[in-house]
Amino acid sequence: MTSNLSKLNKYLVRYKWHLVFGFFFVVASNMFRVLQPKAIGAALDQLIQQVELYGMVRDFDLATALVDEIKSTLASFALIVIGLAIAMGIMMYFMRQTLIVMSRLIERDLRNDIFSHYEKLHLSFYRKNNTGDLMARITEDVTKVRMYLGPAILYGINLASLVILAFVSMISVSKELTLFTLLPLPILSYSIYYVSSIINKRSAKIQAKLAELNSYAQESYSGIRVIKSYVKEKLFAKSFYDKCDEYKTDSLALAQVNALFFPLIILLIGISTLLTVYVGGIYVERGAISPGKIAEFVIYVNMLTWPVTAVGWVASIIQQADASQTRINEFLKVEPQIVNSNPERMNIRGKIQFDNVSFTYEDTGIQALQDLSFTIEAGEKVLLLGKTASGKTTIADILLRMFDVSKGQVLIDDQNIKTINLDHLRKRIGYVPQDNFLFSDSVHNNIAFGLEDADEDKVQEFAEHASVHEDIIGLSEAYKTIVGERGVTLSGGQKQRICIARTFIKDPDIVIIDDSLSAVDSETEKKIVDYLNTALRDKTALIITHRLHGSMVYDRVLVLDEGQLLEQGTHDQLMSVDSYYREIYEQQLLAEAPSE
Repeated sequence: MTSNLSKLNKYLVRYKWHLVFGFFFVVASNMFRVLQPKAIGAALDQLIQQVELYGMVRDFDLATALVDEIKSTLASFALIVIGLAIAMGIMMYFMRQTLIVMSRLIERDLRNDIFSHYEKLHLSFYRKNNTGDLMARITEDVTKVRMYLGPAILYGINLASLVILAFVSMISVSKELTLFTLLPLPILSYSIYYVSSIINKRSAKIQAKLAELNSYAQESYSGIRVIKSYVKEKLFAKSFYDKCDEYKTDSLALAQVNALFFPLIILLIGISTLLTVYVGGIYVERGAISPGKIAEFVIYVNMLTWPVTAVGWVASIIQQADASQTRINEFLKVEPQIVNSNPERMNIRGKIQFDNVSFTYEDTGIQALQDLSFTIEAGEKVLLLGKTASGKTTIADILLRMFDVSKGQVLIDDQNIKTINLDHLRKRIGYVPQDNFLFSDSVHNNIAFGLEDADEDKVQEFAEHASVHEDIIGLSEAYKTIVGERGVTLSGGQKQRICIARTFIKDPDIVIIDDSLSAVDSETEKKIVDYLNTALRDKTALIITHRLHGSMVYDRVLVLDEGQLLEQGTHDQLMSVDSYYREIYEQQLLAEAPSE
């Protein structure tokens, strides 16, 4: 077992009794199997003796009695062989019910552990890795590992126990004949070692190609609207075909190795059979052993054909599993950068303070915030204004502790955000993101996502507050309508308003609204803003936008530019000076003025 596969030992310990009983049933089935050639060999020797005796008898009655005895002998040994076969079959049934079931249980646990680990990882991890690759590791790679935990272990134990039992039986008959029979074994051992190393390298390459295929397909499906609008279907189909062709080439290269390996094993088994018959014939001629023992030897050799042939298959499974477990371990070794260091919960009033905060995205090296300092008092409504890429959304992510700052500190109610219970912090912050993500579920469940025990009346109430109730009841199944992946069946404005309803139904203490009114018309915007002015009355609110909403009430304005605080103040203060805020405000008034 390699160091990568040794990571699975904790699961084998967890299901140790499946493994122990499985081992017992495998050995028991092989014991019944090894006894069958002995019974056949003994039957053949006894039959030969009786036939020779029959040829010497001249008395009719005695000859008739011998014929009856021969029939009785054949019937007795036939029953013995059938009984042994039935017992072997029963043991084989139970060995699969233990070892194969164990592999399925571990497969379930491993997938759950990987998924749970994925959920703990920070956003930087997801910015670095493709979704398709994440999916490949939790699906295809886990399947490869399961093949090692089930069939590979089963056939490995089967091979080892059968070889030992057969070898002991063979050597008890004739040490010399056993030696001749096992002469090809060193060649077989070297072949397995050599081919396994090739299989390992090619398996790792194939799994990487498969992850690349998954990533490309996933990205194409997500961007299908863009692909169609630019009429790039043929280009993407050609690119996917090329990637599939590369995967096919690598898979065929692995198949060629396996295709050469299996005939080689069959050839070596055939040589063993020929040696057994040839050398055994010489020993029979000398009177060293009986013909029945030769038959027993031939059955043993052929009995070992499938298990020994399966060596190559098992070796291939182990090497593929090792390559897959290596990929799984790469992600399992990634430690989450954001951890919950405090189990205690605190009442959050909503004061927010950025103290000389700088932040750089580690995957791109882009500095989003630089020496940023500001304070938002509890219950204060603050408008955060700035151009695209000025760092507005980064502030929201930092407040939710999706990222930790590179320099400085963030305080909530005068307490460092890193020392606050992480789950509680995120529950008490309501976030309407710029990217309005909806789950492929019903409208009701998407809104109720913010409050687990929300009933239909509660969901409808907040849908009305977000001015989306009329849209919902117009859908095919109203609140039970499935919105499709990422809410693809809804318009941008509908998704935005459902996200607003989902945020406010959880009754948060701090609300962050990130440019979430860009896709609604002016009449709907006014309704939502009127609701927000009421709903945010006793909450701390950070309204992030690149354009102004005239009727929205806010206490103060923060203007960002390239990650730095450009200006701050009340509406009147900023309008009284030559400010960026005043420029944006006047431009928007001019744009909204009716044309003559």
